[in-house]
Amino acid sequence: MANQYFRLIFRDGQAFLHFYPPVDGGEVLDIKEVTLYLEQKNYKNYELKSLYAAMQCKDKESEVHIGPWDGIEVSEMMDVSISADKMEVICRFYPPSDGGRMLNARDIVESLAFRKIKYGMDQMAVYNFLQKREYCKNLVFVRGTLPVHGKDAAIEYFFNTSRDLKPKHNEDGSVNYKELNTISHVEKGQLLARLIPADPGTPGKNVMGEMVKPRTVKTLHLSYGANIEINDDKTELYSKVNGHASLYDDKVFVSDVYEVPADVDNSTGNIDYAGNVLVHGNVKSGFSIHASGDIIVEGVVEGAELYADGQIVVKLGVHGMYKGVFYAGNHLIAKYIEGATVTSGGYVEAETIINSDVSAANSIVVHGRKGLIAGGVIRAGEYIEADNIGSEMGTATVLEVGVKPEEKARYMELSKEKTSLTKDMEDNKIILDNYSSILKKGERIPKDKLAYMQKLATEYKEQLTRYEEVADEMRVIHENMEASSGAYVQVNRNVFAGVSIAISDLSYNVKEKRSYCRFKKEDGQIKACAM
Repeated sequence: MANQYFRLIFRDGQAFLHFYPPVDGGEVLDIKEVTLYLEQKNYKNYELKSLYAAMQCKDKESEVHIGPWDGIEVSEMMDVSISADKMEVICRFYPPSDGGRMLNARDIVESLAFRKIKYGMDQMAVYNFLQKREYCKNLVFVRGTLPVHGKDAAIEYFFNTSRDLKPKHNEDGSVNYKELNTISHVEKGQLLARLIPADPGTPGKNVMGEMVKPRTVKTLHLSYGANIEINDDKTELYSKVNGHASLYDDKVFVSDVYEVPADVDNSTGNIDYAGNVLVHGNVKSGFSIHASGDIIVEGVVEGAELYADGQIVVKLGVHGMYKGVFYAGNHLIAKYIEGATVTSGGYVEAETIINSDVSAANSIVVHGRKGLIAGGVIRAGEYIEADNIGSEMGTATVLEVGVKPEEKARYMELSKEKTSLTKDMEDNKIILDNYSSILKKGERIPKDKLAYMQKLATEYKEQLTRYEEVADEMRVIHENMEASSGAYVQVNRNVFAGVSIAISDLSYNVKEKRSYCRFKKEDGQIKACAM
């Protein structure tokens, strides 16, 4: 394969440009390259149309007159271009006239050196050209060495790091408490994490002899809390105790387990433990458990209070007696929940929820033999899913989705503050306007009254500033509520009259029994769509 190329030919005192056609699929010339070459050789008195016509002969040689010969033979010519990243030098050659001088290896090397090209010469490529000259073709004679990019540091964990793991379920949809799959148990001496250090890579060098750095890699280090030891080279973490492992903000924690062999009652008193708490029995009414890790209760929790920074699992259920309070920083899983106030920073899963106030940042799922939500207020940031909702007796049941419960509570709190500020500002403005009218009349105000007016003016200004802050925060929360287009309530069997559904800023009252449907926000209203 050979590209189309040209050669200057001189005869009878005239100059001609002779074209050689491409061979075996070689590239054709660009008119700009030809005219630039002629300009460099000081040939300007040619017809562009005739030149272009001669170039179009792709299957045979052609020739065009370009003007009188100036009597100077043309030597073989090398054009040099350096790539933008300085990693390649491309040479392009043009043939000499019949009496012109040919380039040799020394000419090529010196020409490159003149351009301060110092590294990466491909001597074999130069040799091959000199043995078989190819014209009007890009030839790479010099190549730099590319840098070898390294790899970012990485950390490999040997326990479950996901905070969104769902518990395993039985065939009937109930939770399999024997294999929850939501807690990462670890044993003393167990490897928890391994740091794979960053590989900085290897520098390269461009054709100018300059070092080319590899990309900057990300470095990491192992971060950990109590009950963990690290090896000498700071690359591996091991548990010092039997317990539960967790990962928060890229920091590894291991909480050891405080075990209660029977019930939490008068024999144990309240429990406050910096770790996980495992109760093999029940938690009696009136008692409390505070844990910085997880709380697991094998039995029943009565009218007690449970607070966990991690998750709460109650295997036989919650009988809150309308005074039970539960707070889980992560998930809460219980066989049933009745008469309790529950707050979860993750999801809530149960087989039934009866007459309770339940809030979850993510979702609430109620499946099982009954799969029932009846009575109370149930809130979830993303969705609520249950087999049955409400009852044939019309039990008042409120479901709210589309905004995180804490955001909605904050919105209500701000709304009350805004109302109070509005009233106080109106009262103060009446007094200030009254004093202002007195001053305009030129009447004198006693010093004590004037000081009181100044105090009121300062108070009014502070109230106005706070009012604007409250209004701004309410607007942001309201925008979040309106943007919650993906929130929904799903009914896998039946939903009954008496159920109220709120999705962000919209509400919907179920007036008759419906089955197998999903309530979602659509076209500015809540619609019930068949599943």
